Amino acid sequence: MQNFEQFLLENLPTSKSIHPHYEDALQNMLKAGGKRFRPALLLGVVNAYNPLMLDSARYAAYAIELLHTYSLIHDDLPAMDDSPLRRGNPTLHVVFDEVTAILVGDALNTYSFEVLSNAPFSDETRVKLIRELARNGGLNGMVLGQAIDCYFENRPLQIEDIKILHTNKTAKLIAASLKMGAIIVGREDVAQKLYNFGIDLGLLFQIQDDILDVTQSSQEAGKLTHNDEDKNSFVTILGFERAMQEANALAQRLLQEMDNFDESLQSELSPLLTKYINRHK
Repeated sequence: MQNFEQFLLENLPTSKSIHPHYEDALQNMLKAGGKRFRPALLLGVVNAYNPLMLDSARYAAYAIELLHTYSLIHDDLPAMDDSPLRRGNPTLHVVFDEVTAILVGDALNTYSFEVLSNAPFSDETRVKLIRELARNGGLNGMVLGQAIDCYFENRPLQIEDIKILHTNKTAKLIAASLKMGAIIVGREDVAQKLYNFGIDLGLLFQIQDDILDVTQSSQEAGKLTHNDEDKNSFVTILGFERAMQEANALAQRLLQEMDNFDESLQSELSPLLTKYINRHK
């Protein structure tokens, strides 16, 4: 991911205005790092099938990271999780103010699509990528999941409804990252298979986050932990032991599904996915 990190830093959003800290705020959470998991998935699929397209694919990977970062900034706002820490750094509304955090989130959201619209692909491919990112990151995807999460705080849901919540809030953007990689290299034959795999991967990712919320300190996690008591997390609803069982079963299923990937895809994604699939253990 070193080349992607360099690409990101070279293409940080900028502005020319009289505002005293708008540009610094735009760049703050992007510079703070993070797992870059979603870009890594997209770039891994591209590298498996057509490494010559990696330079172009970084635009799409960057767009996903921009959208994901906006979602974290808004998720941390006082009206939502009211978190003081993200990626090991104070959150934007703490460093600057709440208005700045809201507007920077808005800016990164829209900028993600500007970046994608300028990616060096055919018009047809760009439209497909923009549609995929919007569909999974917007009103019937991540935003819907966040709305459900906030509305049902302090109102316990059934486990199937919790899966719906987190399929939208977390899993769809992870699934879209894999599918967008397949779209870039013209592998429509594997795009939906990768998307379905990504939904399961995203659910596991969320269960793991819920487990880590109760087993790690804020310093270890780089964000506020022990903060999900009022939320519909898998640990809150199922309890720690059952959440671990769910995570282990889903991890095992994903590892079995990976065995059905073709050799090039398996070789490229296995190191990354095995690391994350087992991160709760």
